[in-house]
Amino acid sequence: MSRATLRSGIELEYETFGSPEDPALLLVMGFTAQMIAWDERFCRLIAERGRYVIRFDNRDCGLSSKLDGETADLTAVLAAVLAAVLGGLELPDPTDMSVPYTLSDMAADGIGLLDHLGIEQAHVVGASMGGMIAQTMAIEHEPRLLSLTSIMSTIGDGAYGAPTPEAIQVLLSPPLPTRDGAIARSADFKVWASKRYFDAELTAEMAARSYDRSFYPEGAMRQLAAIYASGDRSEQLRELTVPTLAIHGLDDTLIMPSGGRRTAELVPGAHLLELADMGHDLPSPLWPLITGAIVAHGDTVHAGSAVEVAS
Repeated sequence: MSRATLRSGIELEYETFGSPEDPALLLVMGFTAQMIAWDERFCRLIAERGRYVIRFDNRDCGLSSKLDGETADLTAVLAAVLAAVLGGLELPDPTDMSVPYTLSDMAADGIGLLDHLGIEQAHVVGASMGGMIAQTMAIEHEPRLLSLTSIMSTIGDGAYGAPTPEAIQVLLSPPLPTRDGAIARSADFKVWASKRYFDAELTAEMAARSYDRSFYPEGAMRQLAAIYASGDRSEQLRELTVPTLAIHGLDDTLIMPSGGRRTAELVPGAHLLELADMGHDLPSPLWPLITGAIVAHGDTVHAGSAVEVAS
């Protein structure tokens, strides 16, 4: 594990796999999830296929910088976004919505990490909120991306990918402050997990590992506010030229499959891979398929041509 200090002053904890002589691939994890949610074996599967894999903790999560004391008024953010949508108005400036940062800042963190590593271009893969960050990286830092893979994510338009009531209730439930409580609560994640592959014991083990590494519920509200304050990326995605792959599980109830479908519809030339046995998780039986699709997508970039990714 290593630590990078960015020009913004944010510090990111990161880890690499494979040879730096290979094309770089940056993994961006989702809402409140630490980089260990990209399992080491998953990372090594990609590295073994010729990628220099980089995983890191987002700000306000894991061992990266925490914005202690910064407040995010999520109620005000949601009210401002709803008023803009219903009134057909432009989304208010984030500085008017009491958010300490947006997805643009989190995307800049990822680019800053590439700068720290001396990497000019990289394949970028994001999951869930990480997919939103990866999309924002492609929109705002397009020349730095060799390709974009958006996994179980969506575009910021509430008409697509909206969670089921049961899933959002679990997501927004206050965390229990003890290790035993965190482990017990992990059983609730079954609501959005892959139906065929959900393993309560493995999920509990990850909950315990995450708690021991860094228990920091204060960051959750700021990250969630960043998602809502950043608004709809639809129009910007229509202009992308970055080769794009959207991967989505049909079991996903936290970000419904329409989120992935809409991502692929909007980005010119994008491909969609839908997996019948995948929920809002990355179950190990699907790793060969998912990592294979990610690498094959990138290989088409290096080959200078595009091929259809089977769905």
